[in-house]
Amino acid sequence: MAQPVTVEDRAAVDECFLRRTEAGRLLAADAERVARACHDMAVRFHSGGRLIVFGNGGCSADAQHLAVEFVHPVIVGKRALPAFSLTNDVATLTGIARSQGFDEVYAHQLRYVGVGTDIALGISPDGHCANVLRGLEEAAGLGMLTIALVGGDGGPIAAHPVVRHALIAHSADAEVVKEVHVTMYHVLWELVHVFFEQPGVLAPEVIR
Repeated sequence: MAQPVTVEDRAAVDECFLRRTEAGRLLAADAERVARACHDMAVRFHSGGRLIVFGNGGCSADAQHLAVEFVHPVIVGKRALPAFSLTNDVATLTGIARSQGFDEVYAHQLRYVGVGTDIALGISPDGHCANVLRGLEEAAGLGMLTIALVGGDGGPIAAHPVVRHALIAHSADAEVVKEVHVTMYHVLWELVHVFFEQPGVLAPEVIR
């Protein structure tokens, strides 16, 4: 026979969900900032720009996930948009790290593959990833739209003037930050398509 759920067990479950719902509520409260980021992304895509994503560790997997959301939409009928992750090529990453240092692994790639119409999106769980910030600095210098998905208080990445849009998962819990980031980039994808589907919002005619 299953053991009955204790008051302590129920309190632990409630606390787990509370941490997540609070972080989600704070993201929803930042709706205007999210919408502005999505509109600027849609404008760049409309102009022929590409989404270039990067991050470290688990965020490198998130970068790949985010890129595939745009390149291969799971919803039938939604247009594919050009996107790729800078974390896919281990040989390139390790080669740059060996010769120039780990802080340059994204900035170096952006210097040679990025153009001014593109979007650079860096992901950091706490806003303290030096190589993500260097990538965003390089991207801004090229004229790219810069977006950061960060956690905690946003750290130096969110505070840096080169970052056009800093979207913060307000939690000190790394697991919650990751979960909010997943929600955040699904929202980015969805709202970019909302802007594309409204004639005249981006330009007199939307590209087909």
